[in-house]
Amino acid sequence: MPEVSGDAGRTVVLGERALAIGFRLIGFKDVVEVTPETSALEFRKIVDSGDYSLVIASQSVAKSLPEAVRHQAESSLRPLVVFVPPPSGEYEIESLSTLAKRVLGVSLAVPGVS
Repeated sequence: MPEVSGDAGRTVVLGERALAIGFRLIGFKDVVEVTPETSALEFRKIVDSGDYSLVIASQSVAKSLPEAVRHQAESSLRPLVVFVPPPSGEYEIESLSTLAKRVLGVSLAVPGVS
């Protein structure tokens, strides 16, 4: 993931048609509609461009990425990559403690409590 400095603060949404339409309807301007065949390439182009500080991508995009790229995206802070569930179908939920550890670098775990 490239280092970005300066005034980058744009957000982009990357996902299947239903997700893209939904984000356009609520006012997002940078929305990229992808198919399973194009999602990995579009994701790499967006992340490598350095134009965005936040990438909101569908979990279906995450599943299309090679493991190393997905891991790199999940640990990146610039751009911050957030995978959201698709409008329909199965989805995975990231726990609050996992999200805090990934984004803030802070563990919410209480010692001695499981």
